[in-house]
Amino acid sequence: MSDAPVEAFEPPYYAVVFSTVRTQDQDGYSETNDRMEELVRDIPGYLGMDHAQNPGGLGITVGYFRDADALTQWRTNLEHRAAQQRGRENWYETYSLHVAKVERSHTFKRA
Repeated sequence: MSDAPVEAFEPPYYAVVFSTVRTQDQDGYSETNDRMEELVRDIPGYLGMDHAQNPGGLGITVGYFRDADALTQWRTNLEHRAAQQRGRENWYETYSLHVAKVERSHTFKRA
């Protein structure tokens, strides 16, 4: 993952905001997370991902998708669905998911 945010895209596109607090049991999480990042990159219309975590444990991941079809393809991927189930059973104390259609977007970069 990069230390810079994903650059803006020409709207419209979708942003999926996944906010989490994880449990103490993280057995297998890292490997599954790596696999999910590998899988999502193969979806046509996947644009990128930003992730941040504060010291208190709140993590926020934002995935960007060109269109609803790309988002549906990711949401219904069987390996992703299995990882979601394992997350609910083991890795997440709580999470929320928000899907938004981006209507305006820009990037600033210091020269």
